[in-house]
Amino acid sequence: MSPVEELVSILDLERLEENLFRGRSPSVGWQRVFGGQVIAQAVVAATRTVDPARPIHSLHAYFLLPGDPKVPIVYETDRLRDGGSFTTRRVVAIQHGRAIFALSASFQTTEDGLTHQIEMPVVTPPEELPSEEEFAAMIMKFAPEPVKRYWSRPRPLTLRPVDVGRYLGRRPPDPRQYVWVKTSAPLPEDPFVHRAVLAYLSDMTLLDTALVLHGRSVFDPTLQVASLDHAMWFHRPAKVDEWLLYAQDSPSGSGARGFTRGSLYSRDGTLLASVAQEGLIREKNAL
Repeated sequence: MSPVEELVSILDLERLEENLFRGRSPSVGWQRVFGGQVIAQAVVAATRTVDPARPIHSLHAYFLLPGDPKVPIVYETDRLRDGGSFTTRRVVAIQHGRAIFALSASFQTTEDGLTHQIEMPVVTPPEELPSEEEFAAMIMKFAPEPVKRYWSRPRPLTLRPVDVGRYLGRRPPDPRQYVWVKTSAPLPEDPFVHRAVLAYLSDMTLLDTALVLHGRSVFDPTLQVASLDHAMWFHRPAKVDEWLLYAQDSPSGSGARGFTRGSLYSRDGTLLASVAQEGLIREKNAL
């Protein structure tokens, strides 16, 4: 399968019982399960217990333990509430008999109401940025081995950072970064799939934003970096196989933690989703 077909496949959870699902991880040699995968699979588990007329509008989650990519993940779903307009679900991801992740999600009947949004930042469009192949060639001779491995293998997502200079050692003036992202091949038309993949990619590059001002990255071998929690609000339907701008900033870093925010825009400037995350950022020599 292609990387995108593999992604769609791992999001198609196996139903074990009425509220019990099982997911797997791709065989890509990761030491731990990518956080976005667990978020997306938990969203799928919750969604499969909800009326399709009620799409997800928000999620709040905690990463409890690193996931083991060599064994399946069991997702246990609690049907907390089915109200007149809103549905609430709680999902716990389990491996080796222990909870590794917990998610609460809310779903809402589609309604009309007051509408507004903040404007999308003005940035270089993706066509004027280096392709992934060109970008990889630019950084390969400077990048550490984990970065080289990441950019040299096939992936389901295509990324085009707006500020290429930070990967070449130039520090930005403030803790912000902008990344264009889309799947590397078309997705099925099902909006359920697009919402799940949007949740998957929401964990990409986000915590790295808390490090850009310091000239560091999540690949730095002297740092212990891990997502602690994750929140996401789905404002409007998304087409994830078309270019999206992920505008990110980090308002604060303190106490060995970095706080980051993200806004996902469609190419025409429509705000599709908002994200917030806090992660552990600890110097390994401080352990």
